[in-house]
Amino acid sequence: MSSHPPKTVEIHIRRRANPDSPQYWEQFEIPYRPNLNIISCLMEIQKNPVNKAGERTTPPVWHMNCLEQVCGICTMIINGRARQSCSALIDNLDQPIKLEPMSKFPNIRDLIVDRSQMFDHLRRVHAWIELDGTYDLGPGPRMDQDDVMERYAYSRCMTCGCCLEACPQYEGDNYIGPQAIAQVRLFNMHPSGKMNRADRLEGIMGEDGITNCGNAQNCVKACPMNIPLTRAIYEENRETVIHGLLGWLKG
Repeated sequence: MSSHPPKTVEIHIRRRANPDSPQYWEQFEIPYRPNLNIISCLMEIQKNPVNKAGERTTPPVWHMNCLEQVCGICTMIINGRARQSCSALIDNLDQPIKLEPMSKFPNIRDLIVDRSQMFDHLRRVHAWIELDGTYDLGPGPRMDQDDVMERYAYSRCMTCGCCLEACPQYEGDNYIGPQAIAQVRLFNMHPSGKMNRADRLEGIMGEDGITNCGNAQNCVKACPMNIPLTRAIYEENRETVIHGLLGWLKG
């Protein structure tokens, strides 16, 4: 039997008691086990909230749901990079592991942020297809296979916020961001979605719209689902120019 002490995992969490409180760091240490992910570590700390100094503290809070990198709700900054905590394995991370809430969204408490502005943007760009009987949709339209594959890529977006966290232009209300623009592309490419095409394009043509993209291309590198965000921005930029020009000519 080995006389070596068990390995531990050291985790530093950037915490906040409520939206009006200052942020502070708190350090924790838990026993190491193989194949731990960040959420397992947080649950271990939550079970017995004692920090590294041996002081009892409040249990850290965070969001989680699907635990298989589908819902996007558990996204946080892990060692300086926005990613899902359910798929971040301890064995692949340098210690001490630093956990922070995303910085581009209002921080509510500890690792929880309010991402509602992302969903507000989806409402603004009409990111759905009407199926309420208002329109005669006719038979299901056939689509080109290349278009189907491109649309499938956009459909994998889980509204996690990684692209917005990485985008230098996305700050406050000055840019709608790549996530909403890609959803405009997704629905405008569909034959049934074309009936609301103009509404979607106008949703990204305001002062905080697509023209504010600085072409940093951080979004496409940060996306955990490998969505071709820069392609969507390029295509929708072209579409908005044509739409704006046609509107001006009609006027």
